[in-house]
Amino acid sequence: MKLTIIKETVAGEVRVAATPETVKKMVGLGHTMTIEASAGLAAGFTDEAYKDAGAVIAKTPAAALKGSDLLLKVRGPSDAETKKLAEGLSVVALMDPFSLDPSGLNSRKITALSMEFTPRITRAQSMDALSSQSNLAGYRAVIEGATLYGRALPMMMTAAGTIAPAKVFVMGAGVAGLQAIATARRLGAVVTATDVRPAAKEQVASLGAKFIAVEDEEFKEAETAGGYAKQMSEEYQKKQAELVASHIAKQDIVVTTALIPGRPAPVLVTEEMVQSMRPGSVIVDMAVTQGGNCPLSRADEVVDVDGVKVAGFSNLPAHLPADASSLYAKNLLAFLPLITAEDGSLNLDTDDEIVTAMLLTRNGETVNERLTS
Repeated sequence: MKLTIIKETVAGEVRVAATPETVKKMVGLGHTMTIEASAGLAAGFTDEAYKDAGAVIAKTPAAALKGSDLLLKVRGPSDAETKKLAEGLSVVALMDPFSLDPSGLNSRKITALSMEFTPRITRAQSMDALSSQSNLAGYRAVIEGATLYGRALPMMMTAAGTIAPAKVFVMGAGVAGLQAIATARRLGAVVTATDVRPAAKEQVASLGAKFIAVEDEEFKEAETAGGYAKQMSEEYQKKQAELVASHIAKQDIVVTTALIPGRPAPVLVTEEMVQSMRPGSVIVDMAVTQGGNCPLSRADEVVDVDGVKVAGFSNLPAHLPADASSLYAKNLLAFLPLITAEDGSLNLDTDDEIVTAMLLTRNGETVNERLTS
C-alpha cells in the first residue's frame, strides 16, 4: 500500500503524522512511504532522515498524493485540501468529528477514520491518540502555568528567607489532569485536584495530591461505561461550585481539563471565582477549544483579569512537536495492521470493532452512528 504524509496546513500545527522511526517500520512491513518535502521539519525531522528511513520525498502535496492508497494526517483535511484529494482516497487523522461537516468528504467519496473515536478498550490502548496527546498536553499546561506564574513552585529555604511552595489545583483528573498533577508534584507544588468520577479519587491520591469533591450519591455514579465523565445535574454542579469557590480563592495556579465529548466544555471557574484569586495567580484553560472551563478564557491568548492571568491554549501538544509527533505516529503504526490485508493492500472490509468505531464516512455516506444518531 502507498502511504502518504503531507504538511499540516492548520495555523500553528507543527506536528507530523510519521517519524523516521515509524517510516522505517512501515517500509519494513512492505508499504511505500511518500512524504511531502519539509513535512516534519517543524517537529525536528529532516527530509534526509526520512529518506534514510526509506521514504520518497515529494516536492508538492499533489506529487505526494499521486497514486496514494492512504493519507495519514495529524488534523483532518480542510475543505480546500479535501477538494484536491483523489476521489475514494482513505484518510486517517484527528478529524474533530463532532465539529465535522462531512459533506465535503462525502462529495469526494473519501473514506475517513477518526483517531478520536479509537475505543477505550485494552486492545486499542496503543492506538489511543487522545490519550497520548493529552498526556503531553497535561505536562505542558503546568509548564506554561509555571512560566506565567513568575514565582518558584517548590518550597525554597535560603539564607535570605523561605519561599513558600505554590498551590496548584487541577480540575479534571483524566489523562491530561493526572499528568498535570504529576508534573506539578515533581516541580514541588502543593497539589489538589477534583473530578466528578469516583475512580479519580484513588488515582489523585496515588500521585500525592489531595482530592476535592462533593462526594454524594450522584458523584458515585458519575462515569460512563467508556470511562468518560457524565454531564452532572445542576444541583450537583451548584454544590461543587460552592466547594470549589472557597478552595480556588487560595490557589496560585489552576489547570482546568474538563471536556465532554460532543458538548460544550462545562464552566468550572466563573468570573467571580477568578476575581477572588490573588493578583499574580494563573488559570490555564485546556478546554478553550470547546468553549472553555472559564468563560474569560480566549483561544491562544493570555487575558489579564485584575492581575490574574487566564491562559487558553488550543493546541498544547504542538508545544512539544517532536514528542507529540513521535507518540501520534506510533498510534498510527499500531492501527495500520487492522486495515491491512494479508497481501499488504488496504482492507476496510472488516468487522473489527476498532475500525468500525473509527469509521466516519465511506462511499459518499456518513456511516458512524455517533454522527448520525
